[in-house]
Amino acid sequence: MRQRRLQLIQSLFDEYIEMYSSRDDKLTTRFSDNFSGYAGSSDVLITSKEEWIQITRQDFAQVPERIHIEMLDLSLQDLAEDILVVTAFFHIHLPVSESILCQETARLVLIFRQENNDWKIAHSGISIPYGLAKKGEIYPMTSLEDRNRELESIIQARTYELAEANSRLEKLSNTDGLTNIGNRRLFDQALQKEWNRGQRSNTPLALIMLDIDHFKLFNDHYGHLAGDDCLKLLAKGLSQSGRRAGELVARYGGEEFVILLPNADKQIALDTAKDIHQLIQSLTIPHVKTDLGIVTVSLGVACLQPSDQYCALELVRQADAALYLAKSAGRNCIRSMLPTDN
Repeated sequence: MRQRRLQLIQSLFDEYIEMYSSRDDKLTTRFSDNFSGYAGSSDVLITSKEEWIQITRQDFAQVPERIHIEMLDLSLQDLAEDILVVTAFFHIHLPVSESILCQETARLVLIFRQENNDWKIAHSGISIPYGLAKKGEIYPMTSLEDRNRELESIIQARTYELAEANSRLEKLSNTDGLTNIGNRRLFDQALQKEWNRGQRSNTPLALIMLDIDHFKLFNDHYGHLAGDDCLKLLAKGLSQSGRRAGELVARYGGEEFVILLPNADKQIALDTAKDIHQLIQSLTIPHVKTDLGIVTVSLGVACLQPSDQYCALELVRQADAALYLAKSAGRNCIRSMLPTDN
């Protein structure tokens, strides 16, 4: 007998939870004519069935989609032949992005009374310790929506700040700290990228490698601070010169600079080297240890058609070999691994 009564209480509660969760309006037909109750967002006792039906429909209209009830604990009480009581503790998961409701424990007390051989809900008291619902709300949806908008704004701002920070970090990691132009890391990345592009588009790739003539003597005579200033002036001149699309100027190391020329044939590469040679002389940076009395450079030029026959470093190797030829020829000149030297 007791077991059957407990099964009855459980089935009445399960029916209620299913209708409430699915926002089924048939739930309003289960209320007793002699009903009392209060909603979680209200401290006002309702003693009118019609008013409770209105509150229930307001609840369903505010959140029309199905909600999920995560049951935590349940107490079934058989108080009298015609009185059954259920006390439930649970979490409510609304079909919206929120983390407030689902973390708070709600309490529901239901009293079922048998009326004319049918079990009716005589009392419903739900306690939701949110304290956020505004007037006319069952759930604090306005507060949740405001909070979600605030969070979205914060996330958007943080995402932008993170992207900016990553961009600055990427730029710093690819920038030479002294000359503020590309560094060896950036050059290595660009070389491989342009090599792959040249393979796909069947276009040549050229490289100019230059070295400041007698730079150690410059430092010994003028001092290392003046040497740093010299490197900065050369880097500024190279980076501000009329550069072709995709061209990269980078400090390769020490007093060496590289200029990567995508889609540049042999003649373009040599013409560019001549322009750079003249540009640096036009800076007229004093250097008493050279024949001209100013800073000069030696340049090595190489041009290859990227292919699977060799790797991108072959271009660097050839430019470096050409630079060695320029130094061996007395410096302040251009040499190349091309058919025509200058």
